[in-house]
Amino acid sequence: ESISRSEHSNPEEARQVTNLGYRWSGKIQDHYRLILQGAHGIILVYDITDRQSFKDIENWLAEVDKYGNENVVKLLVGNKSDLEASRQVKTEEGKTLADSLGIKFLETSAKDAVNVEKAFTTLSNEIKSKVQSKPGPAPRANTGGAGTTTLTKEPTKKEKGGCC
Repeated sequence: ESISRSEHSNPEEARQVTNLGYRWSGKIQDHYRLILQGAHGIILVYDITDRQSFKDIENWLAEVDKYGNENVVKLLVGNKSDLEASRQVKTEEGKTLADSLGIKFLETSAKDAVNVEKAFTTLSNEIKSKVQSKPGPAPRANTGGAGTTTLTKEPTKKEKGGCC
């Protein structure tokens, strides 16, 4: 069960609940493991104002590597770039970690909508690039009628009525 910060009047109590949430969420539940197995891409997000969330990225990566698809595309994102005065994790630290992992990196501000769309576009482009670089399935033989055989990469789609 998730508890939001807004349910607590005491900010310190809310912070403690959030920290417990980090510890709990570090142990991904079975249904999240199933999601990881089928994922083509994962965005690993840390809070630039919270050093522990950056340290937790190593644990999340271990979970992704353990339960995820071996070809999953990863993107490292430092969020809350609008809170520069409260920054605990330097941009260079994020870049260095991403470089060491061979993955892309960027910083975002969900509050100000800075680089949020770019994060998803970057991930999508990386997935597309990876899928296109993999060899496709062997050509299939489809009979075109009257003894004709046509080789295609995808099966011929049957026409349907309606939209689907």
